[in-house]
Amino acid sequence: MAFPHLCERTMTIHSYRTQIIWTGDQGSGTSSYDAYTRDHLIRVAGKAAIEGSSDPAFRGNPARHNPEDLFLASLASCHMLWYLHFAAVKGIVVTGYVDDAEGAMDEGSLRQPGRFTDVTLRPRVTIGAGGDVALAAALHDDAHHACFLANSVNFPVRCEPVIEISTV
Repeated sequence: MAFPHLCERTMTIHSYRTQIIWTGDQGSGTSSYDAYTRDHLIRVAGKAAIEGSSDPAFRGNPARHNPEDLFLASLASCHMLWYLHFAAVKGIVVTGYVDDAEGAMDEGSLRQPGRFTDVTLRPRVTIGAGGDVALAAALHDDAHHACFLANSVNFPVRCEPVIEISTV
């Protein structure tokens, strides 16, 4: 059993709330395709607001986060948090973690809606001197299988980790 700590739990449903506030009315609302901006705020109670927009390819503000950025960041951070959990449980001391994740989205057509087709996580993990590099690498597979978000998508999420040993 790969995740005994998960199997011991009873089924629990978690609920999340997010408020999206469109701020792009330029005075005439959506009277035409180019009459408004795609700017909006993303709010979660008790947290700093995130300024959002659409991707610049879709008339968005390049200075703001877009849903695609946030989607990719969500997948990468979910994987990282599970990885850190498994590392702590297995005695791997992680001292650094940077992921240069990449995702591909097919814009689609009139008959086929757009969708993400692929995500590649590229975590560069630094572990303490004397750490087990093979185990540290293998824990990425466990993290992938445990990640709530990777389990929720219908496309491949690949992981190409690099494990480095700390020289400090």
